[in-house]
Amino acid sequence: MKFSEKKGVYITGSGQLKIEKSSGLSIREMGAEAVKLAMTDAGIDKVDAIYLGNMLSGVLSNQQQLGPLVATCAGLKGTESVTLEAACGSGGAAVRAGTMAILSGLCDTVVVCGLEKMSHDDKDFITRSIATASDWESEGGKGETFVTLNAKLMNMYIEKYRISPDSFGMFGVNAHRNANNNPNALFHKEISLEDYLHSKFISGPVRIFDASPVCDGAAAIVLSKYPSCHLDNRPSVKITGSGASTEFVGIGDRQNPLAAEGIRRSGEKAYAMAGISPKNVDFFELHDAYSIISTLSLEAMGFAEQGKGWKLAAAGEILPEGKIPISTFGGLKARGHAIGASGVYQTVEAYLQLTDRALGNKIKKEPRVGLVQSIGGTASTTITHVLERE
Repeated sequence: MKFSEKKGVYITGSGQLKIEKSSGLSIREMGAEAVKLAMTDAGIDKVDAIYLGNMLSGVLSNQQQLGPLVATCAGLKGTESVTLEAACGSGGAAVRAGTMAILSGLCDTVVVCGLEKMSHDDKDFITRSIATASDWESEGGKGETFVTLNAKLMNMYIEKYRISPDSFGMFGVNAHRNANNNPNALFHKEISLEDYLHSKFISGPVRIFDASPVCDGAAAIVLSKYPSCHLDNRPSVKITGSGASTEFVGIGDRQNPLAAEGIRRSGEKAYAMAGISPKNVDFFELHDAYSIISTLSLEAMGFAEQGKGWKLAAAGEILPEGKIPISTFGGLKARGHAIGASGVYQTVEAYLQLTDRALGNKIKKEPRVGLVQSIGGTASTTITHVLERE
């Protein structure tokens, strides 16, 4: 019996704020606004629990205890509310916590919110703060940042498979094309492959269009044990698979960093729960913080052989009309990567695709199965969810 036939975890509402370089709202206000938008969309006024995904509030905003702050600001005083931290995968971790709360039977309805306020006067301080998600003893504490760490991974890939740094260009082209149709995205400017090739290198083979931007954002979804009953007759969407895995945090500790074993294990768990394989997936909201991570994810999740993920992009198969569309609303690269919020934004976007509300971002095929993956660090934490339209 498939996981999806045993118990139900339905997405019944969603809400998102526009990604901004610097929001005028406080972190609690951002979270509360996203929560209220999602609950309004679901047509409810109370929930059993709130699960928040956030990484940097204690460092950049000097504020922990986001749970009760967001709950009270949203008018939900007294509601259970806690924060999950898994670096850049914090949003995905919150979605998984909400899913498990429903499956456990302890909750009937929960709201999951990802939120991050990264705007700060000291840009170097932001970079160092994000680097705390690396292995500080061997990486961050010795001057590494996630730009340099991803540059190392990209160099390994280029050298092993003997390809040009130019090979990754279509990831950025696709992301910016899709973000241009997304009113909530940070960037609204398409780029060409020529633009990519003439863009500046920021570390090793990593170009500016290979990396995601620093920004502020918040998004939320409502999860319920019951299918949605909306006046707009939207289809029901169910989370049928959920898988999480870890890997050595330090790249140097991994036997084969390019195998992305943590990503593969997380995906296999989610596939098994849902009773599906890669061939059943209609689109993939992957964690495209860097082009090299997109490449490794496509390979580890079974959409391309090792060393050929970039070919899938180069052939246009990741575009909305391709075999496996990715980053359909612009992804982390062009919608923006408000770290703790990204996994929830991805889930909101997958929900919109599956309920025929993607508007200008609708993929060509009629989607029934979407894959959402949230990653912390250089793939040291990976959380994968399968969403299916009923």
